[in-house]
Amino acid sequence: MSRDIHFAVAKVSKYATSESGDTLEMIERPHGGISFVLVDGQRSGKSAKAISNIVARKAIQLLAEGVRDGAAARAAHDYLYTNRKGKVSATLNILSVDAETKTFVISRNNEAPVIVHTPEGGLWLLDEPCHSVGTQRNTKPIITELPIVEGTTIVIFTDGLRHAGDLSGINTYDPVTAVVRMIADGITNAQVMADTLLAEALAKDNGRPRDDISVLVAHVRPEQGHDIRRMEVHLPL
Repeated sequence: MSRDIHFAVAKVSKYATSESGDTLEMIERPHGGISFVLVDGQRSGKSAKAISNIVARKAIQLLAEGVRDGAAARAAHDYLYTNRKGKVSATLNILSVDAETKTFVISRNNEAPVIVHTPEGGLWLLDEPCHSVGTQRNTKPIITELPIVEGTTIVIFTDGLRHAGDLSGINTYDPVTAVVRMIADGITNAQVMADTLLAEALAKDNGRPRDDISVLVAHVRPEQGHDIRRMEVHLPL
């Protein structure tokens, strides 16, 4: 049975910084499906962007050549480790739809959890401890494979989302609670969820984000009765 998978992204730069240190790239897989690569480079601004670009471009290049997600993540780590001599780090998430296995493949090199909700299993976190790429020689990703089931929602984000708010940590934003609330309210539209998470985090920072924030949401809907693919991008300049 066919499914219609919707992806949505909401992204903003750190306040008073001209360039985001987060990089998001998308690539079609050679054997069918699609992959999203989300990287958060160490530091902020142009230096962070340079780091995240190194990681994202290497991962995208390999995924486009048919390399498996885990191997692409390890190679991206090796490339950053060698290029910057182990002195800088980046978080890395890869979210793929594998058309051959009809599964989601989620790769984590990020302390921030991935939020997953399915109709049968409810909500849970992919939060097994893992390391960022770039600084430790034998860093490997944590790979999770999930069947593509109608009603499944996956939320991936960079650290800026969960660190929005009070610097003391007392009043920081809780994206997990926010996702639970939206699902309870019947909100499953991927773009609405991504926009809501970003808007609420920005409100915690009084509209002046203390860090780059990126949110990627995927939601599986019933078949739409056509084979049309669509993408919409908003880029303020």
